[in-house]
Amino acid sequence: MTIRDPLFVVVLFLFCISSAKDMSRSLICYQCMYFVAHSVQMVEVLSVTVHCTVASRFTHTVMTSTALNKANSSQEIFFEVDLPKTAFITNFSMEIEGQIYVGVVNEKEQAKKQYEKAVSSGRTAGLVKASGRKMEKFSVSVNIAAESNVTFILTYEELLQRKFGKYEILTRINPKQLVENFQIVADIYEPQGIAFVDAHATFLSNELLPLVEKTVTDNKAHISFSPTLDQQRKCPECDGSLINGDFIIKYDVKRASSLGDIQIVNGYFVHFFAPPDLPRIRKNVVFVIDRSGSMAGPKMIQTRVAMESILSDVHPDDYFGIILFDSSIEPWKQSLTKATEENVDEAIKFVRQIYPRGTTNINDSVMKAIHMLQDDRRNKKLPERSVDMIILLTDGMPNEGESNLQRIQQNVCEAIGGNMTLFCLGFGDDVDYSFLDVMAKQNNGVARRIYEASDATLQLQGFYDEVASPLLSAVDLRYPDNAVDSLTPHHFSQLFNGSEIVVAGRLSENDMDNFLVEVFANGVALLAFCSTYVTDWDVIYPEKDYIFGDFTERLWAYLTIQQLLETRFEQMEKSNATAKALEMSLKYSFVTPLTSMVVTKPETEDGPSGPLIADKLTEAAVAPHPTYFVDGDPHFMIELPEREDALCFNINDSPGTIFNLVKDPSIGEPASVHTAHLFNTYFGRLGVVHHSLGVRLEVTTEYITLVDLLLTKDRSVKVTLRDSVKFVILLHKVWKMHPYHQDYLGFYTLDSHLLSPSVHGLLGQFYHGIEFEVGDQRPGEVPEKPDATMYVKGHQLNVTRGWQRDFRKDLKRGKNVPCWFIHSNGTGLIDGSAEDYIVSGLFKTV
Repeated sequence: MTIRDPLFVVVLFLFCISSAKDMSRSLICYQCMYFVAHSVQMVEVLSVTVHCTVASRFTHTVMTSTALNKANSSQEIFFEVDLPKTAFITNFSMEIEGQIYVGVVNEKEQAKKQYEKAVSSGRTAGLVKASGRKMEKFSVSVNIAAESNVTFILTYEELLQRKFGKYEILTRINPKQLVENFQIVADIYEPQGIAFVDAHATFLSNELLPLVEKTVTDNKAHISFSPTLDQQRKCPECDGSLINGDFIIKYDVKRASSLGDIQIVNGYFVHFFAPPDLPRIRKNVVFVIDRSGSMAGPKMIQTRVAMESILSDVHPDDYFGIILFDSSIEPWKQSLTKATEENVDEAIKFVRQIYPRGTTNINDSVMKAIHMLQDDRRNKKLPERSVDMIILLTDGMPNEGESNLQRIQQNVCEAIGGNMTLFCLGFGDDVDYSFLDVMAKQNNGVARRIYEASDATLQLQGFYDEVASPLLSAVDLRYPDNAVDSLTPHHFSQLFNGSEIVVAGRLSENDMDNFLVEVFANGVALLAFCSTYVTDWDVIYPEKDYIFGDFTERLWAYLTIQQLLETRFEQMEKSNATAKALEMSLKYSFVTPLTSMVVTKPETEDGPSGPLIADKLTEAAVAPHPTYFVDGDPHFMIELPEREDALCFNINDSPGTIFNLVKDPSIGEPASVHTAHLFNTYFGRLGVVHHSLGVRLEVTTEYITLVDLLLTKDRSVKVTLRDSVKFVILLHKVWKMHPYHQDYLGFYTLDSHLLSPSVHGLLGQFYHGIEFEVGDQRPGEVPEKPDATMYVKGHQLNVTRGWQRDFRKDLKRGKNVPCWFIHSNGTGLIDGSAEDYIVSGLFKTV
């Protein structure tokens, strides 16, 4: 159960009546307003404004929302915003009773202590988290006095990427109540000239469509959408709002025959390169498709359907190959084949016969694709002027053959040697996306997550369409050495139809009369030219003062930081790249994976309040958090993604024994989780107690009890206590006639960073992290399970390599996770002994 599920609304209501301060707990945001049912009338959203300014593809978006606390007591008001994943927050501020509180960007480590202090005492911190395919969610809250206003202002910047011949500005809107002053405004300034502008929204009816006003001149566009209260209503007498969905603006610029456009402002330049009317060049592509057991079901069906469509669209002049893999490697043919109608039909028949089986051998399958392309090149079976690419589709972690992720990346990178492009498609949530992302970037490609949904087939086809038509390969843009420095990346493996290359740099001299650019590329013919169009913004937009000031410098900084964040994955450049990216993030006030924005909240009647932290936590840029769980008979697991490793141990005791798993004695948010053996080695009963809130939750294999509320049993229950404790409990059903197994429970931690530094327990002690070293690996009793020596907490332990199952994504089969197994009930790893964690009752602390 989550905070927005019906059950948890009841739980939240029970919490609220125990504390006057929490009587009206509401949530507002510019795009999506959520309310607990009993307090929906206590907060009125007075205004919502989104203003997006675009200067040469670089966007500067300001989101402003004002809310009124109508209650006769203070209450907490939430502000949530969905923003693009590629954006960097540059400012967050609040205005409360005439006082403005402005955010300051700090190094993440510097803000960490403030952050931990805030969350450990129950205060809400602002976070940016992944929210769907294209967006991230920014969330923050503040306590507001009775009958007072609060205005939230969030600003972010990003460079729009050209795909399929257009740029897209996406704004997600869902106020969930009528807003008296509601407005979306976009101003686009493109000196090259605007080719077209299209604005629409997923929620627009025939009545609302005329409200989208659009004015377009040669190099300017103004789009606005400002419905009145009545126009927002679902019906004349309703309070419900029609505004719920995405507001989308798409446009493109005019392309001159000069093959380049350079714009110079305040000593910085940006070069946009997307030459029109170039013929495509031929490509040689090998599709490497995962058919391991985890691909069973819809993923396999969608992959087959997508591959049929993709193969039908392969250009007749292209060459292609197909490799299927699980624990074994099965190529369709031993060499690439020209995409004739006959060959494509034969390949489609082959694809229709793909069925899931076996484990996952990523290393050998990708190496097979590399060798296939290399052999065909060596034997002159492929066109001389063509590009080579590999498209890998997988949904899991490598667990057959080479399983060390860094060694796989090293093997692939050394074999490719910069001579071909690797694209990685990660299917579903179980895949290690960061592993695929780094491996693709190391080999001139990109990674893309394919979401498990009804449109997964379209996602696969859409990605292929992006890379289906290469126009140039080995693109090298060269600028005068004596005129520019600090260039962003200017060597590119490929330019695809409908895309664009962007290079920015700093000028080292002011005289740009002879600003010459050379472009070399392998395509239909070698290109070299020295003519570009230099834009003078002073002349074109004299009244706008460069729209938002030094946008070319900020665009340059944005691209440079992105490049440095990618470079830090390479071991040789990691330290320098990280330091430089941090320096620039602080200088230009960008919230990146290396920085946090701290906003000091105002004092309340309860005294000084803790800081708010805006933090960027995206899947591609930040390593996944550690995972802690206990499941099975019972297996304790501590997954450590940063070390690409895990620790595990078992706890065995007599039936009826009750263990303390997580205990947080912090005054702000005390919570305890206890589990009991109803039969030997398995957990059959679990309790959660929160003393200050007066809440007790009991989960067994038969029922869930919360205070006096009895719930029907389900296969899982998610527990969130005032945003401070987040767990999920899984129910494993066993055949009722089984001779010795019974139904049992698994316990998983979803969010541990919100607990205080004093949290402890059999699982809780590891929330602080764990330092250990493993060496002296040697054969064990079982050949596939070697032994080793672990140095941890001053102990020297004999450990064994093994596997445990994580059932969060697949309750029936689970996912195998490799780990170092600590024997004897975790002795030497856990503090004290297992007996120290035994308590006298399910809701007792001792």
